[in-house]
Amino acid sequence: MELYPTLENRLPPQAEVHTLKTADGIELRGMKCGTGERGTIVLLTGRSDYMERYFETMRDLVARGFCVASFDWRGQGGSQRLLKDTLRGHIGNFRAFDEDLRTAMDQLVRTHCPGPYYALAHSTGGHILLRSILRETWFSKAIVTAPLIDLNYQLWPRPVARFLSYVMTRLGFSWILLPGMRREPLMARDYVENPLTLDPRRWERDQITLQRHPELGLGGATYGWLNATMDSVHSIRGSNWPKGPKCPVLMVLAGRERVVDNAAAQDFARRVPGVSLVYIQDALHEIMMERDVIRQEFLAGLDSYLGVTEATS
Repeated sequence: MELYPTLENRLPPQAEVHTLKTADGIELRGMKCGTGERGTIVLLTGRSDYMERYFETMRDLVARGFCVASFDWRGQGGSQRLLKDTLRGHIGNFRAFDEDLRTAMDQLVRTHCPGPYYALAHSTGGHILLRSILRETWFSKAIVTAPLIDLNYQLWPRPVARFLSYVMTRLGFSWILLPGMRREPLMARDYVENPLTLDPRRWERDQITLQRHPELGLGGATYGWLNATMDSVHSIRGSNWPKGPKCPVLMVLAGRERVVDNAAAQDFARRVPGVSLVYIQDALHEIMMERDVIRQEFLAGLDSYLGVTEATS
């Protein structure tokens, strides 16, 4: 397994690639970078992501004295794909993602990276993190950006989405793409209407990576993914969190969000002890890939939350 920097997207310092293997036999692409005078940040990516998209953020974190550990979830990026059509975003149950995170903690983080450990997770990665810290005591603090507490169903009424995903999965059609989903990843021409970022330079940077390494890309999600996601959403929203998660959590929401449901995140933060919430009003969904002014606001919040007073390099 390899990492794929470009002239526009440099490797973070001391970057190493690692191959991880889950208990159910899936190979994951992992990496670490930095030396970690302040400990380690475990960076958990979103659906359809690949680690190269976070090289810039990794460099920012390394400059603050952190080691960074990350990996691609099964079925995407440089990790093992789950369907013959490798562009379909699919999962059968989020317990498989729990196993991916457990594997990374055992085979990468706790064996190669200095403590204390912090988590920084985006969107679906934030959802999986919340599942884990209901039980696990791995992290001292966690930050989740635009977390998937529930989906933004847009034109689909939620009960209809639930019914269709359940029926199609039960009938053996879990592998079929959801209506309106495209098989291919978003391309350069899709920038104008995209719901992810308002920064054309970072959008182009990621497109260059995908043009040179299309095997990293992922397209639309399947009925199986939607069914598994809705099952997991019901699980965490309906969970009894009397004492809150095992570490404090800061939720950073995008004020111009169109992918996940901010109202669900607000409700979660209101009723779960130990969860704080802030908005970055002008941001779209991918806060870490947004314009400089948005990223600076996010990084200032990260510094304050983690007690970083100055960068180390």
